[in-house]
Amino acid sequence: MYYAILAYHQEGVVESWSQEEDEALMVDLLQVNDRLVAQKSLGPAARLGPTERAVTLRGKGEGMVIDGPFAETKEQLLGFYVVDFPTIEGAIAAARELRRANPTAVYEIRPILLYVPGASLETRDEG
Repeated sequence: MYYAILAYHQEGVVESWSQEEDEALMVDLLQVNDRLVAQKSLGPAARLGPTERAVTLRGKGEGMVIDGPFAETKEQLLGFYVVDFPTIEGAIAAARELRRANPTAVYEIRPILLYVPGASLETRDEG
């Protein structure tokens, strides 16, 4: 079963980290990633860009594009992992490992009902 582990954090806190602090955190998180890859449980993972550059599409028909995600909480969705475990307990254990590496983050675990792997994306910097 595929599960999404959604990583929430206060965006201002993450943006306040020095490059050295961010790199140290990434070393710890990549150790967890490497272990999950070795056990063939980790799928795509992404660190999302700032919410100030996000837009939301909502409304009827083709919808209207509006600025930002307009989160109702202090935390924003800043990244996600897709993991594959037979039960949710495995996904919870993976999220606990991620939390040990980044203890100020919040991790939401949700089953994925549809998973369609896509083609690899070419990297482009749009801003």
